[in-house]
Amino acid sequence: MATRGYPVFPPAPARVWGPNGRGLVVRRLTGSEGRAGEATKDPTAVERANLLNMAKLSIKGLIESALSFGRTLDSDYPPLQQFFVVMEHCLKHGLKVRKSFLSYNKTIWGPLELVEKLYPEAEEIGASVRDLPGLKTPLGRARAWLRLALMQKKMADYLRCLIIQRDLLSEFYEYHALMMEEEGAVIVGLLVGLNVIDANLCVKGEDLDSQVGVIDFSMYLKNEEDIGNKESSTVSSLHSRVDSLEKSNTKLIEELAIAKNNIIKLQEENHQLRSENKLILMKTQQHLEVTKVDVETELQTYKHSRQGLDEMYNEARRQLRDESQLRQDVENELAVQVSMKHEIELAMKLLEKDIHEKQDTLIGLRQQLEEVKAINIEMYQKLQGSEDGLKEKNEIIARLEEKTSKITAAMRQLEQRLQQAEKAQMDTEDEDKKCLQECQSKFDSLQKQISQKEKQLVQLETDLKIEKEWRQTLQEDLQKEKDTLSHLRNETQQIISLKKEFLNLQDENQQLKKIYHEQEQALQELGNKLSESKLKIEDIKEANKALQGLVWLKDKEATHCKLCEKEFSLSKRKHHCRNCGEIFCNACSDNELPLPSSPKPVRVCDSCHALLIQRCSSNLP
Repeated sequence: MATRGYPVFPPAPARVWGPNGRGLVVRRLTGSEGRAGEATKDPTAVERANLLNMAKLSIKGLIESALSFGRTLDSDYPPLQQFFVVMEHCLKHGLKVRKSFLSYNKTIWGPLELVEKLYPEAEEIGASVRDLPGLKTPLGRARAWLRLALMQKKMADYLRCLIIQRDLLSEFYEYHALMMEEEGAVIVGLLVGLNVIDANLCVKGEDLDSQVGVIDFSMYLKNEEDIGNKESSTVSSLHSRVDSLEKSNTKLIEELAIAKNNIIKLQEENHQLRSENKLILMKTQQHLEVTKVDVETELQTYKHSRQGLDEMYNEARRQLRDESQLRQDVENELAVQVSMKHEIELAMKLLEKDIHEKQDTLIGLRQQLEEVKAINIEMYQKLQGSEDGLKEKNEIIARLEEKTSKITAAMRQLEQRLQQAEKAQMDTEDEDKKCLQECQSKFDSLQKQISQKEKQLVQLETDLKIEKEWRQTLQEDLQKEKDTLSHLRNETQQIISLKKEFLNLQDENQQLKKIYHEQEQALQELGNKLSESKLKIEDIKEANKALQGLVWLKDKEATHCKLCEKEFSLSKRKHHCRNCGEIFCNACSDNELPLPSSPKPVRVCDSCHALLIQRCSSNLP
C-alpha cells in the first residue's frame, strides 16, 4: 500500500547497527505481529518510518563508501546521487499543494528559502543558486541548494534551523509531514556525520531541472546469505579500514609538512615584496621631490622670461606709436606736395599700402606670440612630471627669446629703413623702388620664420603626446603594484585559512583514532562471541546426529526461555535440550548427562536432568 507517491514497505527483517556501532541487532516479526501492526499503524507514520530507515541506510552507506574510497566525491558517485534522491523524498513528504494561476505547485524550494532569514550565513548559497544560468524550475534550484550545502558541510545546521521554527514550516507542510515530526530531527542528527565527507560537485553544467528522483532499492536490500558473509568479513574490512586510515594519516602528515614549507616560503616572499615596495616608495618620493624642485625653478625662470617679454612688447608698442605720429607728419607733407608731384603721391600710396601690410604682419606676429604664450602655459601644466620635457622647454624658451630678439632687431631695422625710405622719397623714385624690394624680401624672410615656428609647434605637440603616454605607463605601473599588494594580502588570508584547516584536520584525526579504538574493542567482542558460537555449533551437530528422531523446536518460534521465561538476546542466547528438544537459556540448561542415544555427556535442561537422575536412582538396587 502506498499513499501520495511514497513507498510503504512491509514489515521485514531489519538489520540495524547497535549503540556505538558494537554488534548487530536482528529482529524478525512473525506473521501475526506484522498483520497486527499493519492494522493499527497510520499510513503516514509508516511512510515516515520508511523514509527514516532509507535515510539511515543511505547516509550510513555514503559515509562507509566515502571512507573506503579515500578521495573527494564528485556528482557521478552513485551513493551520493541516491542520498540526494532520498533527501528530496524526505523534504517532499507532506508538502502542501499551492494553487497558482495556471496549475498546482508543490516544490521544496519554498521552505529552503526560509533558511536565509533564519541563518544569515546561508545568504551566499541562496544568491549563488539564483545566479546560476541553467536553472529554470524551483525544483532545480532546491537540488542545487542541497549540493552546495553538502559541499559547505552545513546541511545539518541549515535544516536544524528549519525544524526549530515549526510555526513557519506549517505554511508549507501538513501536520503529519516528516519535517514536522520527530523523524525530521533524527534525520538532521544523522546529517552531522556527513561533515567527514569532502565533495566537489559541478552544479553549473548539470541538468538539475529534468532529473528523475527514483530510489534504487537494490543498493540497500540484502539477502540473509550476504548478511552472514558480511558478519564473517567485518574483521578483514575493519583491518583494511585501519590500514587506509594509517595511510591517510601519513599522507596528511606529509601534506602538513609541505604546507608548512610553503607557508615559510610565502612568508619570505612576503617580506621580500614588502622591502621592495618600501624601496619603490622611497624612490618615487625622491623622484617627486626632485620634480617639485625642478618645477619651482622652471616657474621662476618662466616668470622672469615673461617679464622680459612684456617689457619688449611695451617698447614695441611705444615705437609703433612714434611711427604712427611720424606717418601723420609725412602725410601732411605729402598733402602739401600733392599739387607739385603726382608721381610722388603714387609712390606714397604704394608705400602706405606696404606699411599697412607690415602692420597686419606685425599684428599677426603679436597674435602668434600670444598663442605661443598660451602653448607654453599648457606645456607647463602638462609637463610637470618629466625632466626631459623640462629641459626641452628650457631650450624652446631660449629659442623663443632668440627669435624675439631677432624680431626686435628686425623691427628696428624696419624703422631705420622706413626713415631711409622717407628721406629717399624726397630724393628719388628709384630709391623708393629699392626700399620696396628690400621690404618684400624681408617680408618673405618673415613668412619663412613663421613657417619654421609652426613646424616647431608641431614638434612640441608630438613631444606632449609622448609625455602623456609616459605618464599613462607610470600610472599603469602604480596600479600593477597596488594589485600585487592586494594579491599578497589575499595570500596571507589564505595562509590563515590553511592554518585553521590544519587544526580542524588534527581534531578529525583524533576523532578517527577514538573510533578506531572503539572498533577494535567491538572486534574483540565479536571474535570471542564467534569462538563461542563455533563451539556451540559443534555441540549442536553432535546432538543432531544423536537425536535425529526427536522433534526439535525451531529457533524462530522460541522467544522466551521455557523455565525462567526470560526473553532471549545477544547476551542471553538459545540452547536446545538433547532429551526433550525444547529451547532454554544457558542458566537453565548448563547440565550434561550421557543419554542412551549418545555415550558422551550432552547438554540437558534442569527438568530433564532431575527426571533422569530419579530414573537412575529408581533403577539402582
